[in-house]
Amino acid sequence: MLGMFCIRALSSLTRLWTATHIKLLHSLPGITVAQIDEEVAKLLQLKARLGGDEGKHQYVLKTAKGTRDYNPKQMAIREKVFNTIISSFKRHGAETIDTPVFELKETLTGKYGEDSKLIYDLKDQGGELLSLRYDLTVPFARYLAMNKITNIKRYHIAKVYRRDNPAMTRGRYREFYQCDFDIAGQYDAMIPDAECLKIVYEILSQLDLGDFCIKVNDRRILDGMFAVCGVPDDKFRTICSTVDKLDKVPWEEVKKEMVNEKGLSEDAADQIGEYVSMRGGMDLAERLLQDQKMSQSKQACAGLSDIKLLFSYMHLFQITDKVVFDLSLARGLDYYTGVIYEAVLTQAGVAAVSSETQNGAAGEESVSVGSVAGGGRYDGLVGMFDPKGRKVPCVGVSIGIERIFSIMEQKAEASAEKIRTTEVQIMVASAQKNLLEERLRLVTELWNAGIKAEVMYKKNPKLLSQLQHCEESGIPLVAILGEQELKDQVVKLRVVATREELDIPRADLISEIRKRTSAA
Repeated sequence: MLGMFCIRALSSLTRLWTATHIKLLHSLPGITVAQIDEEVAKLLQLKARLGGDEGKHQYVLKTAKGTRDYNPKQMAIREKVFNTIISSFKRHGAETIDTPVFELKETLTGKYGEDSKLIYDLKDQGGELLSLRYDLTVPFARYLAMNKITNIKRYHIAKVYRRDNPAMTRGRYREFYQCDFDIAGQYDAMIPDAECLKIVYEILSQLDLGDFCIKVNDRRILDGMFAVCGVPDDKFRTICSTVDKLDKVPWEEVKKEMVNEKGLSEDAADQIGEYVSMRGGMDLAERLLQDQKMSQSKQACAGLSDIKLLFSYMHLFQITDKVVFDLSLARGLDYYTGVIYEAVLTQAGVAAVSSETQNGAAGEESVSVGSVAGGGRYDGLVGMFDPKGRKVPCVGVSIGIERIFSIMEQKAEASAEKIRTTEVQIMVASAQKNLLEERLRLVTELWNAGIKAEVMYKKNPKLLSQLQHCEESGIPLVAILGEQELKDQVVKLRVVATREELDIPRADLISEIRKRTSAA
């Protein structure tokens, strides 16, 4: 009886053994539980060897958490953004480099403060402990030290990786591009720093993302402020990381973390709270230089003097209408040593800054909807990699391309404007059958002349289908061939937008296409 049951069971091996099947076996007379378990085990082994459908791995078609694909329309928007950013970098005389996507783990360790936990570590690869790069700044500093470079103005656009909790709707990912511009070298104070801010101003203005505000501060001012407020030296960096959260959480929560988690006294936290609420321009720097507490810190006074100098250069660069001196700006990365800055977009209808005053102050508090650029001075980072500790002063900025792209994508979706995903200038079409060879000859002439042209991959396509393809793809011109046109040595040129048609001599076609597409 048991053998008969097994034969029947073998005929349906593609089914899973559920609790119902086991219950059915228990109801059969003369069969023990041990026999059931033994036979079930045999059947499962046989099923595994035969490889039923249930044994196949069920793939989930999705991208990894914190990553995304980009369709042609999205890539067209992205390319436009990249071109705008690169044009600004090149306008300011930058050259470009590239570095590996992963670095030795020890290269990245200890450079990012509390954010070091977000570094992606790789498995041991032939004796080397490696990590995916967290940003482009530390690899740049390693590059300078390794190649003994003391003077360069460079830009670098590449992907970086962070084990962050992604908020993809707000442009936060685990894999994302950074667009960095940095000036390395010994120069007079604040001139390169002001140029970095000018670049941020240019890019955000040209991308037309909406109103924005560039916050500036100085790590020396922060450290001096911590000192005069009674923060122990060994808590400077950790308190700085907490202050850096003020753009995301209210002061009450920041203070709670300082006191309850970081062990700071409530009195010291309250003093810090008074300072980090201050915003202004050159006038605020002058006022703080006269402040009873701040004036006691040489470090803070040096930073405040540089902020004043920075505002004077920014005034000459005509960008002070968007810049505010904000004492709450901290930027949590450990390697910053001087001026720091961050650009944020502000909500519609909320003024980012007040109208420019005589000294370039920006006063009104704005409502931030997200950082789109950040950077600062890091004079000691290269020296951390140099065997002799030789320092190369550096200042730079990183453009938050992913958040900018998210905004541009939303604007494109809301707009009725059609986004072209190709740059084809003309479609070579035929009005009759059996003209494939003539179409291929003409499209070859156009390609050889550097014209961006396309032809349908059918021997005898319908003219209507070819014209519809041009309208859908945004191709502006159509070169139509027919038997009569071939006899007359002309090409019928059709303007897709107006449906205007005119006969162009074959010899003049290339110059006519160039004239019409350059005008567009």
